[in-house]
Amino acid sequence: MKQIIVLATTNKGKKKEIQALLQRFDVDIKTLSDFGPIPEVIEDGETFDDNAYKKASFTAKILGYPAIADDSGLCVEALEGAPGVYSARYAGENATDQENVDKMLDALKGHNNRNAAFKCVISIAVPTGAALTYEGECKGVITHKPAGENGFGYDPLFFCPGLDKTFAQSSIKEKANVSHRGKALKQVIKEMDKILDWIDINMPQFEKAGCQGSKKC
Repeated sequence: MKQIIVLATTNKGKKKEIQALLQRFDVDIKTLSDFGPIPEVIEDGETFDDNAYKKASFTAKILGYPAIADDSGLCVEALEGAPGVYSARYAGENATDQENVDKMLDALKGHNNRNAAFKCVISIAVPTGAALTYEGECKGVITHKPAGENGFGYDPLFFCPGLDKTFAQSSIKEKANVSHRGKALKQVIKEMDKILDWIDINMPQFEKAGCQGSKKC
């Protein structure tokens, strides 16, 4: 029987990506869309690790299956690591990608140090609360103006030396080979056999109820 693992998202693109990467393993990837409504997780952690674990462990406890979640963002040296965990809402709640990009460019006016890094933490948790953590990082430089039409978020501003262009100028495959999320996922794939063994050991075991009354079982 395949091991069910819930991806703590409703994003079909993420499910497709994970399924493609784990297709040789005996796993069945589900998303939150495969289940009824569950309470929303408030991502109020101070670190990427906090948020990734919170999403994975909450999902695992609610649904009773192992769950995987990630949290990622952009950390800029001149801004003392900001926007970090607030990357998606840097310009305010429900901010658009363009609004976040504009605020970033404004915040870096006059700064010569434009070094930055995209960081990602992946957490795999079981209903008991135990979890495994994997991390990935991609270092780069914030450009003075957007370049490229691909990707999302800060991709038009993030120049990756390994690609010699911004993430938004790169194909999905090129980006996946060097990105923070891609690096973290490669670690997961490399250890997937061990992860499945760990899940089997740490999943709660339920005892079968004994016979009740005088009826034969």
